[in-house]
Amino acid sequence: MEESSSLPIRGVLNKLSIKDIDIRGKRVFIRVDFNVPLDENLNITDDRRIRSSLPTINYAIDEGSMIILASHLGRPKGKHDARYSLASVARRLQRLIKKDVTFIPESTGSNAEAVVARMVPGDIVLLENLRFHPGEEANDEEFSKALSKLADVFVSDAFGAAHRSHASIVGITKFLPAVAGFLLQKEIEYLQGVINNPVRPFVAILGGAKVSGKIDVIKNLENKVDKVIVGGGMAYTFLKAMGRNVGDSLVEDSMLDLAREIRDSVIAKGIKFYLPVDCVIAQSIEAGAETKLVTSQEIPNGWKAVDVGPASVKLFSEAIESAKTILWNGPMGVFEVDAFSRGTFAMAHSVADAYALTIVGGGDTDLAVSRAGVSESISFISTGGGAALELLEGKDLPGLVALTDK
Repeated sequence: MEESSSLPIRGVLNKLSIKDIDIRGKRVFIRVDFNVPLDENLNITDDRRIRSSLPTINYAIDEGSMIILASHLGRPKGKHDARYSLASVARRLQRLIKKDVTFIPESTGSNAEAVVARMVPGDIVLLENLRFHPGEEANDEEFSKALSKLADVFVSDAFGAAHRSHASIVGITKFLPAVAGFLLQKEIEYLQGVINNPVRPFVAILGGAKVSGKIDVIKNLENKVDKVIVGGGMAYTFLKAMGRNVGDSLVEDSMLDLAREIRDSVIAKGIKFYLPVDCVIAQSIEAGAETKLVTSQEIPNGWKAVDVGPASVKLFSEAIESAKTILWNGPMGVFEVDAFSRGTFAMAHSVADAYALTIVGGGDTDLAVSRAGVSESISFISTGGGAALELLEGKDLPGLVALTDK
């Protein structure tokens, strides 16, 4: 599926982009999102977020800038933790970009300033994990100012952190001209395009564990979507609200009334609302657990739903056949366990095969699509989980609001 370039952009259109300013010969601080998954040996298991930043980095190289890259990794809680060092990321970036990347083991201070002072056009440095400093998540003004001393221009390209009011996302914009990078622009183009002007029929597929995390998304899309498909753990809150026996499946009892109201509201507007008609159940969520296939109306006590069944996959797949826009957020089950992954992977193939603009993001859906082997057939895969959700809920992202207006 070819990427669309005609979707409207709200939030970046009135903000300067990296192409709107002269960065030749300037020190450019690019806030990237290198928060990549690591295995138990601290090896990078998926470098898509690093690769997604390359268009902006390459543009700055071509323009003859001196490039200072900065990111967070994990949750080190404001302290130095070797498990979350960006040193391995610097090595991976160097291989991807085929150019030397100097790793600075601090994010601010005299050593970082000295290294930056020696840079020449085309040089690239990567600062150590910003979250090793407590001032990052606190949006501390002094830390923001210290970061700004390293550069002449700030480029925001970390969409995955754009919903955070952190020093390197918001605070630094008080001291430097602040513009959007190419990845940030693309994220807004696709996600806001879905919200503002989707090509219809528009189908939203929502999964994941909890209804509470998707309520505002459903409300915001209620007047734009033609069909809503609900899977994953959140489906069983809706099913219980309808009076179905869901056994020991994950349910948010405090959300039952709201789930019933939302379903009724969506249906009253003529929007088709789909829930699983069958499911795979198990007594425990672990590899090797005994499984059964039952209808979604007869989950026995002591058993819990862990995946949608084949009839549900067929129903959902038929529902998206005529779609022109598909938004998918959240897996259909506990796909991390092989025995419970079939429903999610089957949906991934159905979405990938659709003749539609397909947008995937948040709730580990990007990982599910990758494991299903269909990433290349998806129009756009968002790099932001929480940021994508907040945007789809209709919220303003602090990292966008802080950028310099045109």
